Amino acid sequence: MINYFSNNNFKLKNKQKIRNWLNKAILMENHVVGNINYIFCSDEQLLEINIKYLDHDYYTDIITFDYKENNRVSGDLYLSTDRIIDNAKLNNISFDEEIIRVLIHGILHIIGYNDKSPNESKLMREKENFYINLYKN
Repeated sequence: MINYFSNNNFKLKNKQKIRNWLNKAILMENHVVGNINYIFCSDEQLLEINIKYLDHDYYTDIITFDYKENNRVSGDLYLSTDRIIDNAKLNNISFDEEIIRVLIHGILHIIGYNDKSPNESKLMREKENFYINLYKN
């Protein structure tokens, strides 16, 4: 089950459409949906999590805690709406498109895709773009 929580005033639009799309993406990756929690928060809250759990002292758009068992996708995904707003402006795209990218990015990490090397980043971006196009259609 996919759940949405907000630790700030953010309200996700199109919750059911997004839930259906994420379910479809997970199934297309030959996985099943477990317990997935998206938690929307501020830059400052995500920075605290980044420092406390990952020992990283910088802002990021998403931190994913992966609880996957076998092929059941489960996890807590913390998203900074502040960072998503800034990244959308930087990339000259809408907030809605950027948040969709970040939502699927976290799921792809849980499934097992990484983005540490150039080849991994390229594959991750291809997967993101594929699923973003699926969402739009």
